[in-house]
Amino acid sequence: MEALKRILHVDDDSDIRIITKMTLELVGHYDVVQFASGEETLRAAETPPQLLLLDVMMPGMSGENLWHKLNALPGWEDVPVIFMTAKTEQAFARHLIEAGALEVILKPFEPIDLCRQIEAVWARHHDAGGGPTERNGTGA
Repeated sequence: MEALKRILHVDDDSDIRIITKMTLELVGHYDVVQFASGEETLRAAETPPQLLLLDVMMPGMSGENLWHKLNALPGWEDVPVIFMTAKTEQAFARHLIEAGALEVILKPFEPIDLCRQIEAVWARHHDAGGGPTERNGTGA
């Protein structure tokens, strides 16, 4: 299994960005690139990460719309995604999973548990045969 190193995180809430970046870098030892909006991500993101960690509800462009736009870019079509959201409806989370997301993490989250959650999802994804040749674990 390929070790997870590079995560792109997008969230419009600066406090969530700070907590997430500190947790992922200090606890998980990941390289984290962050943006505050979908528009900023599309303008500035250059190298595809190994994993997208996207807020669902953001002004201007939702995380789901950003995911679809990133998937259309050359080299980004196989990058798996985990969504983070305060929207707790089961049907909504199921919709994201059925669309190909690896997981939906609910906010507020426990910072100390975030790396463990991501690592478990990453391992499940690779155990299921996901990887660079399989789009978001769906085989599409």
